[in-house]
Amino acid sequence: MQEICWGSIGCGNVMEIKSGPALQNVKHSVLSAVMRRNGVLAKDFAQRHGVPSWYDKAEDLIMDPQINAIYIATPPNTHLHYTQLAAQAGKPVYVEKPMANSYAECLEMIQLCQDHHVPLFVAYYRRALPRFLKVKEILDSGILGPIHTINIKLLYKVKEVDLEGKDNWRVMPELAGCGYFCDLASHIIDLSQFFLGDIISANGKTSNTGGYYVAEDRVEANFNFNNGVKGLGLWDFNADEDLDRTEIRGRKGSIAYTHFADADVTITTGSGVNKLVIPNPAHIQQPLIQLMVDDLRGQGACPSTGITAASTNWVMDQVLGE
Repeated sequence: MQEICWGSIGCGNVMEIKSGPALQNVKHSVLSAVMRRNGVLAKDFAQRHGVPSWYDKAEDLIMDPQINAIYIATPPNTHLHYTQLAAQAGKPVYVEKPMANSYAECLEMIQLCQDHHVPLFVAYYRRALPRFLKVKEILDSGILGPIHTINIKLLYKVKEVDLEGKDNWRVMPELAGCGYFCDLASHIIDLSQFFLGDIISANGKTSNTGGYYVAEDRVEANFNFNNGVKGLGLWDFNADEDLDRTEIRGRKGSIAYTHFADADVTITTGSGVNKLVIPNPAHIQQPLIQLMVDDLRGQGACPSTGITAASTNWVMDQVLGE
């Protein structure tokens, strides 16, 4: 492929800043069409962002001969279906995270794409962000000594939309797989495996402490990596405070960082404490999309594929007891 001409199934909030402009800005990439079931909203997005075509049916977008790659920016319960349609049309797939509602669905998506000889990528874009590449560089350097533990804490006060009882697909298990754990912990678990290797066992405990929605709002997890590193995780979406902090500890020091807040990376060793300020790009998916476009053009390898992403769904299934 000389130029990647994207068609996006879905053009909601994630497309406004995170991915839509990135698909337009990276080299050898263009956003050719968008689709939304509400055609008025699809047309509005296309006009505001300078996208040539819009559709209100996914099948029509996928079959557009001008489009040679498909971005699936819809809730996880639709990812398997749209991946099947795109793969059958012979078009590479870039799917939002989490990859699907279950590990079993992820395996189906991988098989479909393999059967039709099309690449499958997943939007775990932290694997390409400068801040987290620096964290990986530090971990791989050995200055922290052998790594033995990772401790994850993500605490948020209950969101206004949930206090008001408004529709919110992210806490509807039939659409999202579970609650905010699937939406946010998926990024954290994926990045942890990018840093430390595969998680080979995991278990957890879930509860609903607020009763604002059906899904769990608190998850506690224990997990083990293939290299012996131990992990602890706490995700609480009905907490008394907001806290986003992960610490990885080795025998000679530690490194602490946030996943979602734009904050310092703190390295602590016998030499003292060092803080790094590495801001995110304006369009946070752009570095990963560039790597993906390069991959499709035969000029590199994207670090987030269906195979790497499916592992995260497996871990979440184990933690949730599914």
